Amino acid sequence: MAEDKVQQQRFELKYRVSAQTALEIRDFVSAYLEPDEYSVGKPNYSYPIHSLYLDSDDLRLYWDVINSNKNRYKLRLRYYDDDPASPVFPEIKRRVNDAILKQRCAVRREAIPRLLAGQLPDPEHMLSNKPQHVAAVQEFCRRMLDLRASPKTHVAYLREAWVTPDSNAVRVCLDRQICSVPQLTPELTTHMENPVMPFEPDVILELKFTGRFPNWFRTLTETFGLTQCSAAKYADGVAEIEERQHYDPGLESTPPLAPETLRLNREDLLERYLERRRRLRNQAGSR
Repeated sequence: MAEDKVQQQRFELKYRVSAQTALEIRDFVSAYLEPDEYSVGKPNYSYPIHSLYLDSDDLRLYWDVINSNKNRYKLRLRYYDDDPASPVFPEIKRRVNDAILKQRCAVRREAIPRLLAGQLPDPEHMLSNKPQHVAAVQEFCRRMLDLRASPKTHVAYLREAWVTPDSNAVRVCLDRQICSVPQLTPELTTHMENPVMPFEPDVILELKFTGRFPNWFRTLTETFGLTQCSAAKYADGVAEIEERQHYDPGLESTPPLAPETLRLNREDLLERYLERRRRLRNQAGSR
Protein backbone atom coordinates (compact mmCIF):
# COMPACT_ATOMS: atom_id res chain seq x y z
CA MET A 1 0.00 0.00 0.00
CA ALA A 2 1.28 3.48 -0.89
CA GLU A 3 2.10 5.82 1.98
CA ASP A 4 -0.94 7.68 3.27
CA LYS A 5 -0.07 11.38 3.05
CA VAL A 6 -3.17 12.73 4.77
CA GLN A 7 -2.58 15.84 6.90
CA GLN A 8 -3.28 14.55 10.42
CA GLN A 9 -3.36 18.03 11.97
CA ARG A 10 -3.95 21.22 10.03
CA PHE A 11 -5.74 24.50 9.65
CA GLU A 12 -8.42 24.67 7.01
CA LEU A 13 -10.12 27.68 5.39
CA LYS A 14 -13.05 27.34 2.98
CA TYR A 15 -14.44 29.62 0.27
CA ARG A 16 -17.19 29.41 -2.34
CA VAL A 17 -16.06 30.50 -5.81
CA SER A 18 -17.50 30.45 -9.30
CA ALA A 19 -16.38 27.86 -11.85
CA GLN A 20 -14.50 30.54 -13.82
CA THR A 21 -12.76 31.86 -10.71
CA ALA A 22 -11.74 28.30 -9.84
CA LEU A 23 -9.91 28.02 -13.18
CA GLU A 24 -8.12 31.31 -12.53
CA ILE A 25 -7.18 30.13 -9.03
CA ARG A 26 -5.74 26.95 -10.56
CA ASP A 27 -3.42 29.08 -12.71
CA PHE A 28 -2.39 31.12 -9.67
CA VAL A 29 -1.79 28.08 -7.43
CA SER A 30 0.23 26.22 -10.09
CA ALA A 31 3.04 28.75 -9.59
CA TYR A 32 3.52 27.48 -6.01
CA LEU A 33 2.23 23.91 -5.90
CA GLU A 34 2.02 20.80 -8.04
CA PRO A 35 -0.92 18.44 -8.66
CA ASP A 36 -1.10 15.68 -6.09
CA GLU A 37 -0.38 12.13 -7.23
CA TYR A 38 -4.06 11.33 -7.83
CA SER A 39 -4.73 14.48 -9.89
CA VAL A 40 -1.85 13.97 -12.33
CA GLY A 41 -3.12 13.01 -15.78
CA LYS A 42 -6.80 13.19 -14.83
CA PRO A 43 -9.33 15.22 -16.84
CA ASN A 44 -9.60 18.65 -15.20
CA TYR A 45 -7.02 17.37 -12.67
CA SER A 46 -9.94 15.81 -10.78
CA TYR A 47 -10.67 12.44 -9.18
CA PRO A 48 -13.82 11.18 -7.42
CA ILE A 49 -14.17 10.98 -3.65
CA HIS A 50 -16.98 9.12 -1.90
CA SER A 51 -17.84 9.18 1.80
CA LEU A 52 -20.48 7.32 3.75
CA TYR A 53 -21.23 9.47 6.80
CA LEU A 54 -22.33 7.94 10.10
CA ASP A 55 -24.45 9.68 12.69
CA SER A 56 -26.75 8.90 15.58
CA ASP A 57 -30.47 8.49 14.98
CA ASP A 58 -31.04 11.97 16.44
CA LEU A 59 -28.33 13.35 14.10
CA ARG A 60 -26.18 14.67 16.90
CA LEU A 61 -23.12 15.27 14.68
CA TYR A 62 -25.24 17.15 12.15
CA TRP A 63 -26.74 19.40 14.83
CA ASP A 64 -23.26 20.06 16.25
CA VAL A 65 -22.43 21.69 12.91
CA ILE A 66 -25.72 23.58 12.68
CA ASN A 67 -25.26 24.92 16.20
CA SER A 68 -21.61 25.85 15.44
CA ASN A 69 -20.24 23.84 18.37
CA LYS A 70 -16.53 24.57 18.56
CA ASN A 71 -15.35 21.05 19.38
CA ARG A 72 -17.07 18.59 17.10
CA TYR A 73 -16.28 15.62 14.89
CA LYS A 74 -17.47 13.54 11.95
CA LEU A 75 -17.41 9.79 11.39
CA ARG A 76 -17.15 8.59 7.81
CA LEU A 77 -15.99 5.78 5.56
CA ARG A 78 -14.02 7.19 2.65
CA TYR A 79 -13.49 5.31 -0.62
CA TYR A 80 -12.69 6.16 -4.21
CA ASP A 81 -14.22 3.54 -6.52
CA ASP A 82 -16.28 0.34 -6.77
CA ASP A 83 -13.29 -2.02 -6.97
CA PRO A 84 -13.74 -4.75 -4.30
CA ALA A 85 -9.94 -4.86 -3.93
CA SER A 86 -9.66 -1.13 -3.13
CA PRO A 87 -9.26 -0.14 0.54
CA VAL A 88 -11.79 1.78 2.60
CA PHE A 89 -10.68 4.42 5.09
CA PRO A 90 -12.59 4.76 8.38
CA GLU A 91 -12.00 8.39 9.40
CA ILE A 92 -12.56 10.62 12.38
CA LYS A 93 -12.36 14.30 11.44
CA ARG A 94 -12.33 16.51 14.53
CA ARG A 95 -12.45 20.27 14.92
CA VAL A 96 -10.84 21.55 18.10
CA ASN A 97 -11.21 25.33 18.17
CA ASP A 98 -9.64 26.38 14.85
CA ALA A 99 -7.58 23.22 14.22
CA ILE A 100 -8.60 20.16 12.21
CA LEU A 101 -7.36 16.78 13.44
CA LYS A 102 -7.84 13.64 11.40
CA GLN A 103 -7.37 9.98 12.31
CA ARG A 104 -7.77 7.29 9.71
CA CYS A 105 -6.60 3.85 8.64
CA ALA A 106 -7.07 1.57 5.64
CA VAL A 107 -9.04 -1.65 5.86
CA ARG A 108 -10.15 -4.23 3.33
CA ARG A 109 -13.64 -3.74 2.01
CA GLU A 110 -14.90 -7.08 3.27
CA ALA A 111 -14.32 -5.90 6.85
CA ILE A 112 -16.81 -3.01 6.63
CA PRO A 113 -20.07 -4.84 7.51
CA ARG A 114 -18.49 -6.25 10.70
CA LEU A 115 -16.90 -2.88 11.49
CA LEU A 116 -20.28 -1.16 11.29
CA ALA A 117 -21.67 -3.87 13.55
CA GLY A 118 -19.11 -2.83 16.17
CA GLN A 119 -16.39 -5.43 15.61
CA LEU A 120 -12.77 -4.47 15.13
CA PRO A 121 -11.22 -5.71 11.87
CA ASP A 122 -9.12 -8.85 12.06
CA PRO A 123 -5.36 -8.25 11.58
CA GLU A 124 -5.54 -9.65 8.05
CA HIS A 125 -8.13 -7.01 7.17
CA MET A 126 -5.86 -4.14 8.18
CA LEU A 127 -3.61 -2.82 5.41
CA SER A 128 -1.22 -1.48 8.04
CA ASN A 129 -0.67 -2.56 11.62
CA LYS A 130 1.27 0.55 12.61
CA PRO A 131 0.25 1.70 16.10
CA GLN A 132 -1.37 4.93 14.84
CA HIS A 133 -3.53 3.00 12.39
CA VAL A 134 -4.62 0.43 14.97
CA ALA A 135 -5.41 3.29 17.36
CA ALA A 136 -7.43 5.04 14.64
CA VAL A 137 -9.73 2.09 13.98
CA GLN A 138 -10.14 1.47 17.70
CA GLU A 139 -11.12 5.10 18.29
CA PHE A 140 -13.48 4.99 15.30
CA CYS A 141 -15.25 1.96 16.77
CA ARG A 142 -15.38 3.49 20.24
CA ARG A 143 -17.00 6.70 19.04
CA MET A 144 -19.36 4.84 16.72
CA LEU A 145 -20.57 2.61 19.56
CA ASP A 146 -20.80 5.45 22.09
CA LEU A 147 -22.90 7.45 19.64
CA ARG A 148 -24.80 4.40 18.37
CA ALA A 149 -23.98 5.76 14.95
CA SER A 150 -24.99 4.15 11.68
CA PRO A 151 -24.92 5.14 7.97
CA LYS A 152 -26.95 8.22 7.15
CA THR A 153 -25.66 10.00 4.04
CA HIS A 154 -23.53 9.27 0.96
CA VAL A 155 -21.54 12.31 -0.21
CA ALA A 156 -19.51 12.41 -3.42
CA TYR A 157 -17.61 15.03 -5.39
CA LEU A 158 -14.72 15.61 -7.78
CA ARG A 159 -11.52 16.86 -6.16
CA GLU A 160 -8.67 18.79 -7.76
CA ALA A 161 -5.77 18.90 -5.30
CA TRP A 162 -2.46 20.80 -5.34
CA VAL A 163 0.35 20.19 -2.83
CA THR A 164 3.80 21.43 -1.94
CA PRO A 165 6.51 19.40 -3.71
CA ASP A 166 8.02 16.65 -1.52
CA SER A 167 5.62 17.31 1.38
CA ASN A 168 1.99 17.82 2.29
CA ALA A 169 2.49 20.89 4.47
CA VAL A 170 0.36 23.08 2.18
CA ARG A 171 -2.60 21.76 0.23
CA VAL A 172 -5.18 23.50 -1.96
CA CYS A 173 -8.34 21.67 -3.04
CA LEU A 174 -11.04 22.62 -5.51
CA ASP A 175 -14.14 20.46 -4.99
CA ARG A 176 -16.80 20.34 -7.72
CA GLN A 177 -20.19 18.69 -8.27
CA ILE A 178 -20.78 17.93 -4.58
CA CYS A 179 -23.69 15.50 -4.30
CA SER A 180 -25.57 13.99 -1.37
CA VAL A 181 -28.14 11.23 -1.03
CA PRO A 182 -29.60 9.63 2.08
CA GLN A 183 -28.18 6.17 2.69
CA LEU A 184 -29.05 4.04 5.69
CA THR A 185 -27.26 0.84 4.60
CA PRO A 186 -23.56 -0.14 4.78
CA GLU A 187 -23.28 -0.63 1.01
CA LEU A 188 -20.26 1.13 -0.52
CA THR A 189 -21.25 2.21 -4.00
CA THR A 190 -20.44 5.04 -6.37
CA HIS A 191 -24.02 5.07 -7.71
CA MET A 192 -26.21 7.97 -6.63
CA GLU A 193 -29.85 8.39 -7.57
CA ASN A 194 -31.56 11.78 -7.55
CA PRO A 195 -28.88 13.53 -5.43
CA VAL A 196 -29.07 17.03 -4.02
CA MET A 197 -26.24 19.41 -4.93
CA PRO A 198 -26.16 22.03 -2.16
CA PHE A 199 -23.34 24.19 -3.53
CA GLU A 200 -24.12 24.30 -7.25
CA PRO A 201 -23.05 26.10 -9.35
CA ASP A 202 -20.17 27.07 -7.06
CA VAL A 203 -16.88 25.31 -6.42
CA ILE A 204 -15.59 24.85 -2.86
CA LEU A 205 -12.03 26.08 -2.41
CA GLU A 206 -10.14 24.70 0.61
CA LEU A 207 -6.81 26.14 1.78
CA LYS A 208 -5.04 23.74 4.13
CA PHE A 209 -1.76 24.24 5.95
CA THR A 210 0.05 22.65 8.88
CA GLY A 211 2.28 25.55 9.95
CA ARG A 212 1.82 29.29 9.67
CA PHE A 213 -0.50 30.85 7.11
CA PRO A 214 1.56 31.13 3.89
CA ASN A 215 2.05 34.69 2.69
CA TRP A 216 0.98 33.77 -0.82
CA PHE A 217 -2.37 32.51 0.55
CA ARG A 218 -3.02 36.09 1.64
CA THR A 219 -2.12 37.31 -1.85
CA LEU A 220 -4.47 34.73 -3.35
CA THR A 221 -7.45 35.72 -1.19
CA GLU A 222 -6.87 39.42 -1.80
CA THR A 223 -6.35 38.99 -5.56
CA PHE A 224 -9.66 37.15 -6.00
CA GLY A 225 -11.58 39.01 -3.30
CA LEU A 226 -12.37 35.82 -1.38
CA THR A 227 -14.51 35.76 1.75
CA GLN A 228 -14.16 32.83 4.11
CA CYS A 229 -17.40 30.90 4.68
CA SER A 230 -18.87 27.70 6.04
CA ALA A 231 -19.13 24.80 3.58
CA ALA A 232 -19.88 21.57 5.44
CA LYS A 233 -20.46 18.87 2.85
CA TYR A 234 -22.26 16.49 5.19
CA ALA A 235 -24.39 19.06 7.05
CA ASP A 236 -25.26 21.13 3.98
CA GLY A 237 -26.25 17.96 2.13
CA VAL A 238 -28.52 16.82 4.97
CA ALA A 239 -30.08 20.30 5.16
CA GLU A 240 -30.73 20.29 1.41
CA ILE A 241 -32.30 16.82 1.64
CA GLU A 242 -34.47 18.02 4.53
CA GLU A 243 -35.40 21.17 2.61
CA ARG A 244 -36.45 19.10 -0.39
CA GLN A 245 -38.55 16.84 1.81
CA HIS A 246 -39.94 19.84 3.68
CA TYR A 247 -41.49 21.19 0.47
CA ASP A 248 -42.21 17.77 -1.08
CA PRO A 249 -42.88 15.34 1.79
CA GLY A 250 -44.10 12.67 -0.63
CA LEU A 251 -40.70 12.35 -2.29
CA GLU A 252 -39.94 8.68 -1.65
CA SER A 253 -36.32 8.82 -2.82
CA THR A 254 -35.40 11.14 0.05
CA PRO A 255 -36.69 9.57 3.28
CA PRO A 256 -36.57 11.71 6.43
CA LEU A 257 -33.33 11.61 8.37
CA ALA A 258 -34.40 13.56 11.47
CA PRO A 259 -36.31 11.43 14.02
CA GLU A 260 -39.61 12.40 15.56
CA THR A 261 -37.85 13.42 18.78
CA LEU A 262 -36.44 16.45 16.96
CA ARG A 263 -39.69 17.59 15.36
CA LEU A 264 -40.49 20.01 18.21
CA ASN A 265 -37.54 22.30 17.46
CA ARG A 266 -36.64 21.21 13.94
CA GLU A 267 -38.67 23.94 12.21
CA ASP A 268 -36.97 26.80 14.05
CA LEU A 269 -33.49 25.34 13.57
CA LEU A 270 -34.12 24.51 9.93
CA GLU A 271 -35.37 28.04 9.22
CA ARG A 272 -32.28 29.50 10.93
CA TYR A 273 -30.05 27.27 8.85
CA LEU A 274 -31.83 28.07 5.59
CA GLU A 275 -31.53 31.78 6.34
CA ARG A 276 -27.76 31.35 6.81
CA ARG A 277 -27.56 29.52 3.48
CA ARG A 278 -29.55 32.25 1.74
CA ARG A 279 -27.10 34.86 3.02
CA LEU A 280 -24.17 32.80 1.73
CA ARG A 281 -25.81 32.43 -1.68
CA ASN A 282 -26.49 36.16 -1.84
CA GLN A 283 -22.83 36.83 -1.00
CA ALA A 284 -21.74 34.40 -3.71
CA GLY A 285 -24.08 36.04 -6.24
CA SER A 286 -22.66 39.50 -5.50
CA ARG A 287 -19.06 38.49 -6.36
